[in-house]
Amino acid sequence: MKLKVGLVLLLLLVFSAAAYAQETASAAESADKLRAQLLEVKGKEDALQTRLAQLDESLKPENIDRSLAGIGSTRPEELREQRRRQLTIERDGVQAQLKTLETSRQRLETALANAEVLAYQESARPTQMLSASKPRSYQLLMLGGGSLAVLALGGGGALFYRRKIRHR
Repeated sequence: MKLKVGLVLLLLLVFSAAAYAQETASAAESADKLRAQLLEVKGKEDALQTRLAQLDESLKPENIDRSLAGIGSTRPEELREQRRRQLTIERDGVQAQLKTLETSRQRLETALANAEVLAYQESARPTQMLSASKPRSYQLLMLGGGSLAVLALGGGGALFYRRKIRHR
């Protein structure tokens, strides 16, 4: 039983050390990644707004007539209506994408503001000898220390119990 508990605690200590090694990036790096994502979203938004302006221009009746000028038909009204429907559907799709990107941009801006605050707090925090300045590393340090303490107490308790049994 003592051996099993010791092995479990040893494995816990090893896994906590491995998790510490794979810790996520600092808040400053997160802020940089969020800035890059925000620039990408803004670029997509600009491209979609340009496309929306083109579609709005193409939907004007005179532009629909001009686009169908070289096509001969016995039913030009149906062709104009079909072209208008096609452009309207495309415009509605672009507007939906713009709404989605706007929501994404707002979320990224909020996340970026939070990451910048966290990065500022990390930069203002004094550096320590131990790398326990990050909340995650502090938790892992406490977990490893707690595991060692439990292991030591378990071993000491087992020795005390053995001595007590021998003296009876």
